[in-house]
Amino acid sequence: MAKVTSDQLGTEPIGPLLVRQAVPAAIGILVMSLNILVDTIFVGNWIGSIAIAAINVVLPVSFFIAALGMAIGIGGSSVISRALGANQDEKALKTFGNQISLTILITVSMVVLGLWFVDGLIPAFGGKGGIFAPAKVYYTIVLYGVPFLALCMMGNTVIRAEGKPKFAMIAMIIPSVGNLVLDYLFIYVFDWGMHGAAWATTGSYLVCFLYILWFFFSKNSELKIGWHHLALHGGILKEIGGLGFVTLARQAVTSVTYLILNNILFELGGEPMVAVYAIIGRMLMFALFPVFGVTQGFLPIAGFNYGAHKYARVKESIYTAIKYAALVATLVFVVLMAFPAEIAGLFLSDRPDMSPEEAANNAFVLAHTPSAMRWVFAATPIIAIQLIGAAYFQAIGKAIPALLLTLTRQGFFFIPLILALPYFFGEIGVWTSFAIADVLATVVTGYFLKKEIDRTLT
Repeated sequence: MAKVTSDQLGTEPIGPLLVRQAVPAAIGILVMSLNILVDTIFVGNWIGSIAIAAINVVLPVSFFIAALGMAIGIGGSSVISRALGANQDEKALKTFGNQISLTILITVSMVVLGLWFVDGLIPAFGGKGGIFAPAKVYYTIVLYGVPFLALCMMGNTVIRAEGKPKFAMIAMIIPSVGNLVLDYLFIYVFDWGMHGAAWATTGSYLVCFLYILWFFFSKNSELKIGWHHLALHGGILKEIGGLGFVTLARQAVTSVTYLILNNILFELGGEPMVAVYAIIGRMLMFALFPVFGVTQGFLPIAGFNYGAHKYARVKESIYTAIKYAALVATLVFVVLMAFPAEIAGLFLSDRPDMSPEEAANNAFVLAHTPSAMRWVFAATPIIAIQLIGAAYFQAIGKAIPALLLTLTRQGFFFIPLILALPYFFGEIGVWTSFAIADVLATVVTGYFLKKEIDRTLT
């Protein structure tokens, strides 16, 4: 068995190491986000604003199932990073094998359930009125590819835990580019409408899976598992589950948030108001890619050095990650505050042959999106503390604090706010809830992060 090594995570200077880990992660997230963004632009321009709303309704369900793979990946990768730091190679291999088995078992089961309850799930997530039919088409086709996406999300985090961020970056770039090419062919050239958008997405998941499979069978990966590593092990499953549940809980709360928001916004302004949130949601995925990249780059560094008991390096990595993430978050904030109307205009067509109803919907979306975007991103410069703080507890294997801090923003603050503020302030109450929740969650996370640093890293 080849020895599994990731020594650079414990020896390189933190600043350059974080950049080396974060840049490929950020580029991968950027390309993936661009894929989602351009996909939405294609759908909006070639199909219509209601199609954008339909995709937004489907995302929580498909993303939740895919998040199962991400949760297993991040939870297991935390175990792998610390095992590599402690020279426990066999544990790293057993963990990877259990990740594969668990991902396949859970996601396939969830897809079966998702298809069985399709007619109830789509309306529950806001797929009402004219949104229901295109949402059902998109949902059904995309769900077939979600197990492949889950395996990709799981495998990607393991690649990064091995200390090979460039391959993880490529794993995110390939399906993104593939999806855009297939979008052009299936939607624009073949005129398949929502069917084309859905098959393009599913096809991109399969391409990603094939690349991930190639990586682990090639000499590039040192995690060479045997069939015996696939056998589920109770202790490892408990460790993966405890840490992975943090990611899963985050996505579950996000899905619940989509459910609540789509329904509230539908009541406030119908299908066009749901489309406004769909555009905002795409920008939340796209605009913060460098911040998420720093967070992803930080995870294996903190986990490896904590496992190796190099606490001074752990502490340095926390402060360096927060500094870098805060800088790029501030740059994102400036751009979004300056050009919200121009950004919103990219998503919609002004072609002369559109129906009066579609033209009215587009005008509504363009009128309401800029103000909403400014409120949603108002607290962006300070979110680095929130993201890095929660990620740190996950990286070092402390599942309960990681879970609570992960749920702080969405679960403890944001959901109560969006249930209360729109009742008094209408649409503006929805958008201001984002900024208020970010501020409150940052304060809470910062307090507990400092307390943990003073207690264990000094």
